[in-house]
Amino acid sequence: MFYLSELEHTLRVPPHLLNLPVEDAIKSVLESIFLDKVVAKLGLCVSVYDIQSIKGGFVFPGDGAASYTVVFRMVVFRPFVGEIIVAKLKESDADGLRLTLGFFEDIYVPSPLLPAPNRFEADPCNRNQMRWVWEYDGQDYVIDDSFKIKFRVENVTYPAVPIERPEQSKPFAPMVITGLIDGDGLGPVSWWDSYDELGGDAEEE
Repeated sequence: MFYLSELEHTLRVPPHLLNLPVEDAIKSVLESIFLDKVVAKLGLCVSVYDIQSIKGGFVFPGDGAASYTVVFRMVVFRPFVGEIIVAKLKESDADGLRLTLGFFEDIYVPSPLLPAPNRFEADPCNRNQMRWVWEYDGQDYVIDDSFKIKFRVENVTYPAVPIERPEQSKPFAPMVITGLIDGDGLGPVSWWDSYDELGGDAEEE
């Protein structure tokens, strides 16, 4: 889920940071550039791990900033296909589920990747809120935000930045994870806790 990736970048250290040790000043600039940003094919940048090398320090005429070329290592979030991750439900709609890890929220479970048979209905306790329900063996299993949800990563994509976006469109997501919860042990953790408490298949003769 988390990896160390080595990057090279040329940056400017503004004058107000030049009183700091060079490495501290450069790390501050790197964090402002990369943290919480997605680099295509690399993942979501979480933290600057260390700085491997620093070259330069040139101050060009008419520019009070110093320019450096830096090789550094970044901790990135990049799940692999098939990985099992635990998240929380952020929202439900007719297209499926949106999950969140707290620091990353562009995780989608489309309706074809939900357990079947299922239905999308209004919550009896709150008619303004919709929910997905899995129907199994005469029982209803609700998918809500009360419990953690296990999903399997089916795909990780890095959409191209659109030139134009409709006014009512969703915010652009530079990295999108598609998940699946149709499988043994997947979905709300409470489903399988209840199953274990009942003994699973252990009592079948």
